[in-house]
Amino acid sequence: MNNNYKSHTTTEHNQPLNSPAFSAAWGRVLGLALLVLSAMPSYAGAKPILNNGAHSGKFSADLQQRAGANGMVTVIVQHRQMPTSAHLKGMQDRGATIRSKFHTIRAVTMRVPVSMLAELEKDPNVAYITPDRPQKMTANPVTEGFATAIEADVAAAQYGFDGTGVGVAVIDSGIAAHPDLNNASGISRVVYSQSFVAGDATTSDKFGHGTHVAGLIGGTGANSGTANGYAATYAGVAPNITLINLRVLDQNGNGTDSQVIAAIEQAIALQSIYNIRVINMSLGRPVFESYTLDPVDQAVEAAWKAGIVVVAAAGNNGRYVPTWGFGTIVVPGNDPAVITVGAAMTQLTPTRVDDQIASYSSKGPTTLDHICKPDLIAPGNRQVSLRVAGSTLDTTYPAYETWPTSGTSKYYELSGTSMAAPIVSGAVALMLQQTPSLTPDQVKARLMKTAWKSIGQFSYSHDSRGNLYNNEYDLFTYGAGYLDIKAALGNTDLATGVALSQTAVLNSNNSVTVTNTTPDSIFAGSSVVWGANSVVWGNSVVWGSNVLSANSVVWGSTSVVWGSGSSVSGESVVWGSTSSVDSETSALSDGDPGDD
Repeated sequence: MNNNYKSHTTTEHNQPLNSPAFSAAWGRVLGLALLVLSAMPSYAGAKPILNNGAHSGKFSADLQQRAGANGMVTVIVQHRQMPTSAHLKGMQDRGATIRSKFHTIRAVTMRVPVSMLAELEKDPNVAYITPDRPQKMTANPVTEGFATAIEADVAAAQYGFDGTGVGVAVIDSGIAAHPDLNNASGISRVVYSQSFVAGDATTSDKFGHGTHVAGLIGGTGANSGTANGYAATYAGVAPNITLINLRVLDQNGNGTDSQVIAAIEQAIALQSIYNIRVINMSLGRPVFESYTLDPVDQAVEAAWKAGIVVVAAAGNNGRYVPTWGFGTIVVPGNDPAVITVGAAMTQLTPTRVDDQIASYSSKGPTTLDHICKPDLIAPGNRQVSLRVAGSTLDTTYPAYETWPTSGTSKYYELSGTSMAAPIVSGAVALMLQQTPSLTPDQVKARLMKTAWKSIGQFSYSHDSRGNLYNNEYDLFTYGAGYLDIKAALGNTDLATGVALSQTAVLNSNNSVTVTNTTPDSIFAGSSVVWGANSVVWGNSVVWGSNVLSANSVVWGSTSVVWGSGSSVSGESVVWGSTSSVDSETSALSDGDPGDD
């Protein structure tokens, strides 16, 4: 099983979910999905590493299969209080190697003998232990179709913001030098670089993903456009931001939990120096435990509480047939605090009315916690951004190089929720330039309230193999709607409270409703932020006037999301009978050009 952190140009296969046969009715579909997702991932046949083979409440389930041949295992140990140096020295004397300390989440990464796990289990100061899991990337955005779809061109003309003064930390495969990342004086806007990749201190982008992401957030597009022989101008959303390059993925797009956590901690430490207001995480891995225990989720929550907006890719497992893509959101997009972004197809037309969800875009609710995700969607399919010549992606898939009529290619095309997330990160930078006092919760609330909600209920697309995907929209597919930068910049609401994404609840009749994840949620129906007739969640309609049916509220305590009272039931199916997908096409893979 591939559990790597992967960028979401491409993404890892989600862990298998042993789901039963699903009914075509939406109520039963999600009801069964929620029941299936309540089980932990299966590791049948894995050799237990605990002496008695039993599972401990302090150990994650996948720790059972992580022991190496030499009887050693690398773990992230979360503590109730940070352990003293003397305590850690005692562990070192008994064979442990201390690798890193994460004070924000009171955790220590260490390589220990398997025999020491029993000692850790008995330590009352130890809260939870996970293996140092591998991570991978997820994927791209800025073409002419993209800018129009999210009203970025109109917003630029009306408001004139470009991200000046806002720092965005890109936790990815590194950022290579590119002229589109320079300021007007030719000086690089990448103001800080650090590598967290074990054994490799270089900070440039050997894989070719992080630079592409950086270009979508803040590339100027100066070397593209018809004047330079290109068909379009490939500029980012906020072309004058400063970039903080925190490299966690190696030349193959792989990393680990501990590297990602270390980068998040460094972003928090550098926050005041570079005015870091946004972290972009176009990477992820499968869910293994509740977000309340997962160390990466705990780290992103620490950043959020420190005042940094965290934007995460939803994942690229929307083609996973056993659940029709539901329950495939990856970590850290599964955390209710962060802004989780799904991917749309722009169709490369000067209008958004024909835009659709990308078939590979992961859907909620999240595994185990059933959090309503994604929070919104943005363009992510076949997006053109910055090329890193000679990188792994570039040399392996040269067909995706975007060439001018003459000269050398400086741009590259990628697809995935990795590409959608940086578009939202750029939008957040514009919002924070406009109103620096906004909190992360206020930013998230504005984006969700102002998201465009008139996408059609049904669409279809084909992958590169010709498989047909029939897509039906709901809150677990595209959240509060489609990113609308102009509307977000025009909104002046100042929400109070927290913007934790809501939780889906399976009722006794197999219908599904949503409820607040916390009592002080901004999304409560009584919240005055949304006004008397327009709330994101609660007793009113989330989609505006264009709801799935005239008498059925999609979100809210007075109506089911799916079930016998909803219009999304009966003969309405997730995947049409003409679909030819199979279990092999569960995720967007390296080299997949995306949907047609």
